[in-house]
Amino acid sequence: MLKATLRSFLAHKGRLLLSALAVLLSVAFVTGSLIFSDTVSHTFDRLFASTAADVTVSPKKDLDEALPSGRTATLPAALAERVRQVDGVVAARADVKVNGLTVVNEENEPVGPTTGAPTLGYAWNPHERSPVRLTSGHAPRGPAQALLDSETAGRKNVHIGDALTVIAPPGSFRVRVVGIVTFTTTNPGSALLYFDTPTAQTKLLGRAGTATSISVDAAQGVGDERLEQRVAGALGAHTYDFRTAGEQAESDVEQLGGFLDVIKYVMLGFAGIAVLVGVFLIVNTFSMLIAQRTRELGLLRALGADRRQVRASVLTEALLLGLVGSTLGLATGIGLAAGLIGLMGLFGMNIDADEMQIGWVTPVAAYVVGLGVTFVAAYLPARRAAGVSPMAALSDAEVAGVGRPLRVRAVAGALVGAAGAAALAGCAVSRQTSSAASLLGLGVVLTLIATVIAGPLLVRPVIRVLGAAFPALFGPIGRMSQRNALRNPRRTGATAAALMVGIALVGGMSVASESMTASFDRQIDTTLGADFVVQNTNFQPFPQEVTDKVRRTDGVGLVVRGRFTPVAVRLPDGDRVETTAAGYDPRLDEVADITYAQGHSAAALARGHLAMDRDFARDHGVRVGGVLPVEFPGGRSAGLTVGALTDQDAAEGFGTQGGLFFGLGTLERYAPGGRDSALYVNAAAGTSDDDLRAHLEQTLDPYPQVQVRDLADYKQLVHDQIAVLLYLVYALLGLAIIIAVLGVVNTLALSVVERTREIGLLRAIGLARRQLRRMIRLESVVIAVFGAVLGLALGLVWGVCMHQVLALQGMTALAIPWVTIVLVVAGSAVVGVVAALLPALRASRMNVLAAIAHE
Repeated sequence: MLKATLRSFLAHKGRLLLSALAVLLSVAFVTGSLIFSDTVSHTFDRLFASTAADVTVSPKKDLDEALPSGRTATLPAALAERVRQVDGVVAARADVKVNGLTVVNEENEPVGPTTGAPTLGYAWNPHERSPVRLTSGHAPRGPAQALLDSETAGRKNVHIGDALTVIAPPGSFRVRVVGIVTFTTTNPGSALLYFDTPTAQTKLLGRAGTATSISVDAAQGVGDERLEQRVAGALGAHTYDFRTAGEQAESDVEQLGGFLDVIKYVMLGFAGIAVLVGVFLIVNTFSMLIAQRTRELGLLRALGADRRQVRASVLTEALLLGLVGSTLGLATGIGLAAGLIGLMGLFGMNIDADEMQIGWVTPVAAYVVGLGVTFVAAYLPARRAAGVSPMAALSDAEVAGVGRPLRVRAVAGALVGAAGAAALAGCAVSRQTSSAASLLGLGVVLTLIATVIAGPLLVRPVIRVLGAAFPALFGPIGRMSQRNALRNPRRTGATAAALMVGIALVGGMSVASESMTASFDRQIDTTLGADFVVQNTNFQPFPQEVTDKVRRTDGVGLVVRGRFTPVAVRLPDGDRVETTAAGYDPRLDEVADITYAQGHSAAALARGHLAMDRDFARDHGVRVGGVLPVEFPGGRSAGLTVGALTDQDAAEGFGTQGGLFFGLGTLERYAPGGRDSALYVNAAAGTSDDDLRAHLEQTLDPYPQVQVRDLADYKQLVHDQIAVLLYLVYALLGLAIIIAVLGVVNTLALSVVERTREIGLLRAIGLARRQLRRMIRLESVVIAVFGAVLGLALGLVWGVCMHQVLALQGMTALAIPWVTIVLVVAGSAVVGVVAALLPALRASRMNVLAAIAHE
């Protein structure tokens, strides 16, 4: 049996090739993501471990910032002297590190990275663990000198002696490059500037005698944990945060983890789609091969092979297919990881491909995925093959069971579909976001499974409708192509299911993204009343001088400032909610149209008052006039009176919870030191919008990170952010289509082999080669469109339910992307034509007499 299995596998290796490609893609994305994330993690683990001080003292962190407030947490630089007196300390340094600088050259062009990596400012305080060393020039001395890292200097053509303008949180200042520093470790993609310590304190932090952390080096023989305890005892364990080198490195890796997780999960998403769609391809392949090998299997049974041996033979072939696909997929995954590492280099993150990490988990995962996919996919065809008697097999009846009733599928599909519909209905009526999202996920999985199970039941009614025009348009050729698609509903359903999965995902996400876009558009139209919004490109706060210059710009009539701050609110129901609140100037009503359920802007912005979303207030038992304990950064707290409740459609649309806001007077009292994140500007009387925009752009020309946006610009900004998610979904669709094309090609190719004699007879009675090719193409098109129709129907249902979840977050507008739907259906027809090219060409080249004699 083993010899027979191996010979059978080698005899059909061409027919199994496309299935092996599906396994290869699945394994490649899994292994590529694991290798890439392991390599990057290892690189940065080593970087942070080699540069972290034995003990780091940092300001106490109390509240997380969902949106940047512009505050830089500091501690007294004099603490370094106190730390030096602690037993076991050999050195202590007061460090200054500020994120989010903007640096421009004399042509006002940005010098820092434009790929999302930050520009960092430091105090020049070299030591043996510094990530850089001075390689040319001299150390900075005085407020007009700075060092720049060599990679940024090379990329932006900056040399020693060049002048730069640094836009820091306290304001902008000019410096001259007096030296170049070179990384001794991996450059994470950032641009680095170094200043002498007094300049860093005053120009980056805004106050002399401050620091962002204290780095402590231990004396020989003193452990990090023991030193941490001594330093904490000297400074007060609850006053600051204390971390050993290991803890600091772990914290740094966690901050980087979000970026790595995005790439990892995106690639695993691709792998999941490849696995899911590949299963359909492999099931179809083995079902058709078993049907075509009916006589061979019957002979084996007649010669004494029992059911278990036949089943084991088919599963062994599947495992061989999985072994080949997994091995090739592992090699492809290594190449994919190398490509990703090279891509990161284009974005400034220099990772050495020679240090690629391939742990034992990666090959194990590769073979578990590859072998598991093929085994699971081939199990049902193997059982079907083993369940046929020798006499039935010798009579050449198809094991695939063309005429077998679909009652079992109907019952199973109905049960699973009912459970999925119930979950989606529960999602639609749920009032809690978490429960609605959980029910949505369950409903999506169950309805997808139900559609796959019941797909063959839908083949005949749907394809009769889709192909109804074929006889009128193409005559007998059209009628035969329609009947060929109807001949085996199981095969047609499984072939179309591969395409259905990808299109269902696109349909659902397109509805969700279109609804998000429409909701934000409506919210912007109804809320934003300012002529222009001045805002940082990445929503980072900007220096106070920007606000001052905007106010002095010709044609400016009113400027209302907006700031953010993290807060924690103690609510009457006992919950403590951490969120982000906004602060505004008193004349907010003149630049924004806020709908209030209770109260008004004057009450909301009064000192010691706040406003929140009505639904949030209702859920937590908050009433107007109640006093809520609110915690601010830096350990400050206050009791604020609820002055108003708003009724905004998107109170939580930007990731904040509760829609909290108050006056800038309240914010500056309890959270001083913040910076403006947005300026809402109205034109003065007699100034046109075009003139005001031109004046504002001229004012802000020295600040390339700050943009002037009107209503249309603001909408486009939101559209672009949502489009990033949609592009990812389209990429997933592209992968699903690639594998779906492989599936259609495989099905048609095997179908051509299966119908060799039939094709020969058709040619013998006068069917031309061109007509034969057209018949196979039309069959492919109707199968592809069938999959697209099922996928769109499923995706639209998912999308509407996704919208219900979004509506709980304030995004209530429902929008159906009809253009996308039409394009998807048209594209599926194109996919069908492309997939049929090779099988149709092969069929048309058959020798007629040989085909008629084929058994």
